[in-house]
Amino acid sequence: MYRHLFPSFLVSASFCVIVAFRDNSEFVSAFQKINNETLKNSQAYETLGDATSTIGHRLTGSPNGAKAEQYAFNLLKKYGYTDVKFQSFEVESWMRDTVTLDVVPNKSDNFRTVPVVALAHSPVRAKVSGAIVDVGNGLEEDFEAVKDIIKGKVALVNIGLVNGKAGQKNLHRSEKTALAIKYGANAIITVNQVVGNVLLTGTASVTGALIGIPAVNISRESGEEIRSWMKVDNDLHAIVDMTNVSKKIKARNVIATIPGKSDDRIVIGGHLDSWDLATGAADNGLGSFTIMDIARTFKALKIKPKRTIDFVLFMGEEQGLLGSRQMVKELAKAKQLEKVKFMMNLDMTNNVFGMSVGGRDELIPFFQAVGEQIKKVDDTYSNIVSSRAGLHSDHQPFMLEGIPTGAPAGRLGANVYGCYHADCDKFDLINRDEMVNGVRFSAMLLYALANANDLPAQKLDTYKTRDLMVAQGLKKELVLGKDWKWTD
Repeated sequence: MYRHLFPSFLVSASFCVIVAFRDNSEFVSAFQKINNETLKNSQAYETLGDATSTIGHRLTGSPNGAKAEQYAFNLLKKYGYTDVKFQSFEVESWMRDTVTLDVVPNKSDNFRTVPVVALAHSPVRAKVSGAIVDVGNGLEEDFEAVKDIIKGKVALVNIGLVNGKAGQKNLHRSEKTALAIKYGANAIITVNQVVGNVLLTGTASVTGALIGIPAVNISRESGEEIRSWMKVDNDLHAIVDMTNVSKKIKARNVIATIPGKSDDRIVIGGHLDSWDLATGAADNGLGSFTIMDIARTFKALKIKPKRTIDFVLFMGEEQGLLGSRQMVKELAKAKQLEKVKFMMNLDMTNNVFGMSVGGRDELIPFFQAVGEQIKKVDDTYSNIVSSRAGLHSDHQPFMLEGIPTGAPAGRLGANVYGCYHADCDKFDLINRDEMVNGVRFSAMLLYALANANDLPAQKLDTYKTRDLMVAQGLKKELVLGKDWKWTD
């Protein structure tokens, strides 16, 4: 439906952009000031380095998580924000304790212990065994192919797509786990695809609540070894034995605000929390410390925007978008959702070159026009604007309310992607110049959102939001994630 309407709508959107920018010749001047300030005084890289060395990981619900919340609060206060606040919420905290995975032929004592990491939110206590069934990429068609034999067995699935079909879409590990539960598996072993015996963690729960079966991750090399073994022994069994900790705790989003000339709001947010295998320097130290440095830049330049800006550091993203869900819930309760005109999400944002507009095609001309003004300041900015909506980050709760969302588009090296959720996500992955590029270009994009006369995308009603999710191919994932709120 949206693609059919796009050509005429784009003409209308282009006209809106002309109107929005007719009186905004000051943008280039403002962008130049932002550029100079960040190049000279950016502290994003330095504060991230300090936090990773003094705090370590930032797991929600842990003492380190609480330290990270306070660190962000104090840093924003130091930058001159007098109205910094905590937004508290209660979560079911999950922390790993012990886990082992043994692989053995049936009725044999030829055990092999495989290095393994538990995925959240696996049960507090579980010891299960069963024959291993290779479910390939773990998509619904893969489970359908083994539906007659998977019940009561252990599913072995790839985290990524291996030898996938052209145009095939992968599922999140939590959605693959939901399918494993749906088809009756009693455990799921996920296989990382990164070379180098890298173990990956993350949530296997679509809701942030405890799941009914143990979920673990093994390395690519271990997966290859098990699959080779299965070719010579078709009755290979797995024994998963784990203990974890789960309890109710309080976590806190951190919010700093620059009041605008109106109470219309732009939310720029990213998750502060990280997993506990390393220090979360890339995921999401890159995004969260970039946001705090943008806040510093705006305060240093005494920027007084037309729209109010909320700088938000979310907790609980890794455990089910808990902090962003809480913010949307509180905005709805206060009847303030209509005031949020755009949510910009920074998740592993680095070396920014353009903008992704979350499926809202009407925003493409706007950001292209903004990008042309950015290029007048620095012509290395590529000004690539794309329109594709995705899930599993803190924009999702806003997007499902019909609020326009987007993210600065950036580049990450293969070494960084390989350490996603892994024990190698450490500060030595971070390049200072690239992080500063993330700050300065994201700050310019934010400035435009906060100061343009008009924004071409409006909040969608619930039915148009539903249609957008369908058009973007997200319905199946949202149903699996229990986040589909429509009945048809």
